[in-house]
Order: sequence, then C-alpha cells, then structure tokens
Amino acid sequence: MDDELIFADENENSENLGPRLNFEDTWKILIVDDEQEVHNVTKMVLGDLVYKNKKAEFFHAYSAEDTLEIVKKNPDIAIILLDVVMEEDNTGLRLIKAIREELGNKFVRIVIRTGQPGEAPEKKVIVDYDINDYKEKTELTSQKLFSTIIASLRSFENIMILDRNRQGLAKIIQASSQLLEFHSINSLGIEILTQLQKLINEGFQKNELISGFVAGLEKDKYKIISGIGDYSGKIEIDDKAAELIQLAKNNYVNHFFKKGYYIGLFRTLSGEKNIILIRAEKDLDQSDQYLIEILCSHIQSVYDNIYLSREIEDTQKEILFTLGEVVETRSNETGYHVKRVAEYSKLLALKYGLSEAEAELIKQASPMHDIGKVGINDEILNKPGELTKAEFEVIKTHAKIGYDIFKSSNRKILKAAAIIAHQHHERYDGTGYPNGLKGENIHIYGRITCLTDVFDALDSNRVYKKAWPFDRILDYIKSEKGKLFDPRLVDIFFENIEEIKKIRESYSRAY
Repeated sequence: MDDELIFADENENSENLGPRLNFEDTWKILIVDDEQEVHNVTKMVLGDLVYKNKKAEFFHAYSAEDTLEIVKKNPDIAIILLDVVMEEDNTGLRLIKAIREELGNKFVRIVIRTGQPGEAPEKKVIVDYDINDYKEKTELTSQKLFSTIIASLRSFENIMILDRNRQGLAKIIQASSQLLEFHSINSLGIEILTQLQKLINEGFQKNELISGFVAGLEKDKYKIISGIGDYSGKIEIDDKAAELIQLAKNNYVNHFFKKGYYIGLFRTLSGEKNIILIRAEKDLDQSDQYLIEILCSHIQSVYDNIYLSREIEDTQKEILFTLGEVVETRSNETGYHVKRVAEYSKLLALKYGLSEAEAELIKQASPMHDIGKVGINDEILNKPGELTKAEFEVIKTHAKIGYDIFKSSNRKILKAAAIIAHQHHERYDGTGYPNGLKGENIHIYGRITCLTDVFDALDSNRVYKKAWPFDRILDYIKSEKGKLFDPRLVDIFFENIEEIKKIRESYSRAY
C-alpha cells in the first residue's frame, strides 16, 4: 500500500551487542510488507545487528501466500515484522490467526508495523490478536526499531529456553524410566550416554558431535566401561579427561562443568565408584547444565537400583547353589556335582543357540534338578545296593516333589528350576518319567539338564557305584542318542568335548 516507513534522523550510533563475526546460527527475521522500499530500509537499519554472537538473517514476503510458505519452511523464525494492509485491509490480521492457529507457531514474535492505524486500531489489535508489539511506521526511528528487535529477540530466546527445558524435562522423565530397565553396568553405560547426547542436542541448532564415557574404578585406576564418539572402543582415559576428573574431585562436587565438559562422580551403595564424562563441541550453557544435573541425579538412583538388584540376584543364586549342595550332600554325593552340571548346562545352552541371558538362567536353575530328593527317605536315598521296584517308584517321585516346590513362583529362575526338576528324567524316546514326554515336547531346559546330569553322575563316585571310565561314558552317550538324549544335544556335546573336559578338570577335586 502507499504508506512509508520513515526514520527520524539520529545522532546516536546503533550499537551491536557482540563482535561482528560469521556464524552458522542466525536470528531469522521475516519482513512482511508489499512495499519494496520498506524491505530495503529495514534491512539497511538492521543489517549489522548482532545479538548474543548471532547475526540477523532476513527473509522477505510481499503477500499472505509468501508469508505462510516461508513460515512453514522456517518454523524457527524469531521475529515477523508485519504490515496490516496489503492485498486487503486486514491481510496482516488474518495472517496472525493463520500463523498462530493453523501453523501452530506460538513462539515467533510478531510485531505489527502499520502506516494506516485506522484500519487496525492498536487497542483492539493488541487485545484480540496474539502479537508482541504494535508500532506505527511514522513513530519508528532506527533506534526504536533496533530496540524493538532486541526486546523481541530476548523474549523469543527466553520462550525457546523455557520450551527446551520443558522438552528436556519430558526427556528426563522418559529416560529415567528407561534407565531403570537396565540391570548391568555395561548396558546402562551406553544408554546413559545416549540419553545425555539426546538431551544436549535438544538445545543446539543441529546435532553436535558428542563424545563421552562411563568409567569404573579398577585397582585405583579408572577404566572406560562404555564410550561414544572419540571414546568409543577405548579403555584408557586420556590425560585431559584425567585432569578434569581430578579437578572435580579437588572441588568436592558431584557435578562439574568446564568449557564444554561435564564430569559426574557417582558412588554406589556397594562403594563402587563410577564416572560419567561428556564433551560437547559447544560450551554447555546454564540450561544444559541444569538438565544434565537433573538427569544425572536420577542416574545415581539407577546405579543403586542395579546394585540392589545384583545383590538380590547374587543372594538368590547362592541360595540355590547351597540348596543343591545340601541335597547332594544328603545323598552322600558331592556338592561339586551341581557346579559341574551348571557349567555344562550353560555351555550346551549357548552352543544350542540360546541367548546369554537364557543360558545363564539354566546355569543358575540347574542345581535344583534334584531338589525333590528332600522328600525321599534316607534309607532309600542312600541305599548302597540295587533298589527294589517299589523303592525305585519312590525315588521317581522326586521329580514331581521338586516341581511342586517351585511351581507357584513367578520368579524366572524358580520357574526354570521347576521345569528342570520336573523334566530332567524324561527320555527323548518318550519312556522316561514322570510324564512320559517325548522329543521336543520335553522343554529344552529339561533336555539339557538330562544330558549334563547323567554325564556327571556316571563320571562321579556314588554310594551305589564307582565312576565309569571316561571313554565308556562317551560310548554310552553315543548309544543313547535319540533314546535318552536329544540327538542334536549329543552332537553339540561331542563338538565341544574339549570345553567339557576343561570344566570337568576345573572341579576335579571333588571326584
């Protein structure tokens, strides 16, 4: 429209709020007006603007359509200098509604500049429309425009910081729940670093290269447990990191920040010492530091949770091994039997293709395979001679007794123990007990423990027999392939016989 942007003469020089440097990050300012002269003069006045070490980048729109297209492509525009009267008398006002409601952009600061205030009275517009300032073009001097822009940038920056903190806190809540799912220090370390990387990158214009590590104290020296970026795959800590860690210790703080670095010091309930170090390409501002401290305060709880979980698991494992040894000792057998069976079982499970976690589960549960013998009379259990048919029927009940002991538990390890106790005397050909299960209807836990239990029983002195020669045992296992034993497990057994021998020798004292 035929209005003009007029600047009064001023003697004062417009001042920049920072050095004139080239930066990748800029403040995006959109000039919306249908008069080319308005664009030229505005850019001339604000062309040297630098605020918080960021220069201004100008976008130009001459119609409502141009404006919406630019805002869609650049949702991070900081300020829109908006004329009201363009294609129509209320084009600018309709644009405000479209930007706020249709595009959902609540962050951009909108400054109305009009040469025809009668078409859009200030009192009405400032109340009815989501704008941040209202200026008549005739009142704007270059200094007033500069002041308006700086005030608007400061407002935009504060809003973005608040929104970033909101998003950061949401990420922390999500990350905290995810971190609680981890039960090992190694896997936790990578997840901690990943979450910190996401949190820090939230505040940068683009994803920055973040490097960092989680380290634990070993023999008075910190070793890297998990690393990302420059520390990925490394074990030793570099001199710069070691210097910063010592500096953090000297300052007696748990959270230490210095020129783009974060160092977190953690001590678990068990007394273990761990360190988190993060190095960013940019300095970590107060917002970064605030969010990192909150997340890392949760990490301390996660470390303690892992320690407590590990303590419970270790206690549980020890109790199961002890119970297994008690049962074996009661039947005048060695407690080393359950240790060997456990190690053999884990080996076969891994070679069979089960996961490390499931193989470990079998190892921990297998000592319970004969727990049902607690319900068998000592006279039968320790009879040196051959059992009568009736006595053998009594012995067979130990599988059902062991199952009944654990069947009601919801714990993984005890559920596995129930399966093993119940099925380790089933035969692959279906002639075993207590249920005559056949082939793969027998749980893999039962099939594995059947082979490892028989192998070690034949290889050990028992109250009713002497240990068999090793070659005779191997011949027997071959002869029972597809009968007593799963044929695939027999093949795996012989493919890994050298590792079987190593386990056998490791517990040879108990023969």
